[in-house]
Formats: sequence, structure tokens, C-alpha cells
Amino acid sequence: MRIVIGSDHEGFELKRDLAAFLEKEGHSIVDVGTSSTEPVDYPDYSEAVGQAVLSGQAERGILLCGSGVGAAAAANKLPGIRASVCHDTYSAHQGVEHDDMNVLVLGGLVVGRALARELAAAYLSARFSGEERHRRRLEKIRALERRYAAPR
Repeated sequence: MRIVIGSDHEGFELKRDLAAFLEKEGHSIVDVGTSSTEPVDYPDYSEAVGQAVLSGQAERGILLCGSGVGAAAAANKLPGIRASVCHDTYSAHQGVEHDDMNVLVLGGLVVGRALARELAAAYLSARFSGEERHRRRLEKIRALERRYAAPR
């Protein structure tokens, strides 16, 4: 699978490890930065990951910042992005199955390397169920995006 991955400075080390792990697992990685531990602003990388997913440059995204919270909040401002902080495998898998989550967000200061790898594997192995109740809920999310994206 083609995966876009991005982080701010707090997620950089974990991003680098996770990208190498995913490549060894056979995934193609698009790294949109950052490229060091020099302080940067997470919204820039949230946008870059989201744009890569929306444009089809990648099938799914993985985003990291210190806690994951800020990066997720920023990514979810892009209509069509469904990003969530997941620090357990159940949420990482079910977020895709039920909510068609397309960006996994991790806290680089919260999860370690082994857990990050497990979370990414759970997320990437999951598929949206397509059940009627989940499609109905997704359409309600899309309706919210349309309603609040309109000029006021």
C-alpha cells in the first residue's frame, strides 16, 4: 500500500522508525517531512498528509506530533479527511472498519516504537466494512462538511 507519513519535530524520530518498518513490510512510503528535530508547526504537516490522501498520491496517511491531538485536529479541517488519534489497536482497526478513517495519528511522545508498529499494522490491515449503518453515518459526516464549508 502507498502510505504518506508526516510529523512535526516531536514525532520525527518515531516517524523515521515507522517509515523504515513499513517499507520493510512492503509498503511504499511518501514522506512529507519534517526532516529533523528542529521545531516546526504541526498544521503544516497535517495539511501535507491530508492533501496527499485526498489527491490520491497515497491510499492512507500516518501523522505524528507530540500527543497526536493537535495534528489530528488540524488534519480534520480538510474536508474528506477522517483522522484520529489511536493509541490502542482496537481503535486503529475499528476506526477504518466503521468510520473509514484515512489518517492514523500517533503521539510521538506517547507511544513507543513497538506499539506504533502494532498500531500501524492494525490500521493498514483494516478495510471499511461498507455496512449500511456505517455508510449512513459517513454520509452524515460529509453533510456536516458541506454545511459548514459553505460561506456564512
